[in-house]
Amino acid sequence: QLNTLTGLILIHFLCGSGQNYRGTKSVTKSGSRCLSWDSPAVKRKLNNAWRSDALELGLGSHSFCRDQNNSGFNCISSSQESRCDITDQPWQAAINVYQPRRRQHFHRCGGVLIDSCWVLSAATLLEVILGRTFRKQNSSSEQIFKVEKYWIHEKFDNETFDNDIALLKLKTDVGICAVNSPEVLPACLPEPGLVLPSWTECEISVSAEYSERVKRGYVRLWPNERCVPEVLSGRPITPQHGDSGGPLVCRNNDRMTLMGVISWGDGCGQRDKPGVYTRVTNYISWINGKIKANPVL
Repeated sequence: QLNTLTGLILIHFLCGSGQNYRGTKSVTKSGSRCLSWDSPAVKRKLNNAWRSDALELGLGSHSFCRDQNNSGFNCISSSQESRCDITDQPWQAAINVYQPRRRQHFHRCGGVLIDSCWVLSAATLLEVILGRTFRKQNSSSEQIFKVEKYWIHEKFDNETFDNDIALLKLKTDVGICAVNSPEVLPACLPEPGLVLPSWTECEISVSAEYSERVKRGYVRLWPNERCVPEVLSGRPITPQHGDSGGPLVCRNNDRMTLMGVISWGDGCGQRDKPGVYTRVTNYISWINGKIKANPVL
């Protein structure tokens, strides 16, 4: 069913600590290629893959930019340390609900930008926000839009959370909405049949209601045989308040790919109690169909 949303949608891309960045950019600001952190030319540098804390700092057999001490992204280029131009999780969105009586926006859930005028989220949303590091502080990187239309999946079940996915179209009069910048970039959608190996490490980022700053974490994909109805049935559906709709991104062919949308979980971060995500690969046709049938004019 097609609905119209009239409230303001504030697009803020939400950035976490640079030290936690695990993206795949490997080019300096000047355009030079980065050397691998385990390259012989890097071995005598302070930051290299042989450090005792290399794993914690994200250093290894790759050339991706890193921020070892929150002083800025860097890599080794031609044996010299060079700066990289990166912002963490530039596709992250926070979705707010506008309450006319209080004349304020209140946090609802998360979302992820997948194209200039399109945001993907969970089906429980009402309205969107993208682009701040701190939830209650304005940012120069903000891009503000109204929502033209949104679609909740036709088979969404509010009790079981099956098909927990929604798509929002941003309003524009110039044929483009969000403009790419260091703080604002769409996430890559996966191919419909893409399957990543079990225990692949992925990233999640959330803008929960009770957190002033965007939170980021790392999770591993459980094997399919452990994600069966018999394992999950009977567990209470308790999404961390405000987390749903946020992105689960995994590295695939050296690019961060949107594999899941945060749906629900049993408790919050408890051992052997995995979070449950909407599998984006199952909905590529649905997403593309909505976008094709509703072109941005």
